[in-house]
Amino acid sequence: MEVVSITGRYTLKPDPHSSHSVMLAWLGEGHGRRLLDVGAADALLSRHLTEAGWRVTGIESDPALAEAGRAYCERMVVSDLDRDLPDFDTSFDAIVYGDVLEHLVDPLRTVRGLNRWLSPGGRVVVSVPNVAHLLIRLSLLVGRFDYFDRGILDRTHLRFFTDRSLRRLLGAAGLVIVRRTATAVPLYQVTPVAWHGRVLAAVHAVSAAFSRMFPRLLAYQFVVAAERGTWP
Repeated sequence: MEVVSITGRYTLKPDPHSSHSVMLAWLGEGHGRRLLDVGAADALLSRHLTEAGWRVTGIESDPALAEAGRAYCERMVVSDLDRDLPDFDTSFDAIVYGDVLEHLVDPLRTVRGLNRWLSPGGRVVVSVPNVAHLLIRLSLLVGRFDYFDRGILDRTHLRFFTDRSLRRLLGAAGLVIVRRTATAVPLYQVTPVAWHGRVLAAVHAVSAAFSRMFPRLLAYQFVVAAERGTWP
């Protein structure tokens, strides 16, 4: 099943190698635990997390998107994280930043601030695009750095991450990475539906395997899980 945002720009990527599938699998069943979905949009991820038994609080800056996603969350907070961080009356067992840090003016300030609400033993799950992907490197070699409506160079991205800079940001926020993986270019989103089938699935699986083998060069996105700790 494909879930499309009301903006028409983003869709849930349900294939098993996507960042969405990885995050949902890592978080697993909620069993009534509390989760903060940062940049929830219209509950693209939240609706599935709620179905999995999480008590989801979403944060979204766009009132229209927040209203569309409100039904899928226990609570939806409208807040512009570049201005003010909301206060909560509870802690969270998980905080999710699904493709959101790259849209913030100061992602470190946001992660540090929201860490106040992370329960002892809680986890932070993050996905960000990899600006050092091979395709971006090749584009730079020929003098191109063009923005698009979607993808690594989405025109709404304000920050760009590599494997190293993501590690530094999380470390500076007092978090230690305990699990990490890389995802491949989302072929199902960039190829015609008529091409979808066994051949594309096989190609995508191979692409995903190579992305995990050579993440700094071939990762389309990095997905990490982190906990509170002392950065080494």
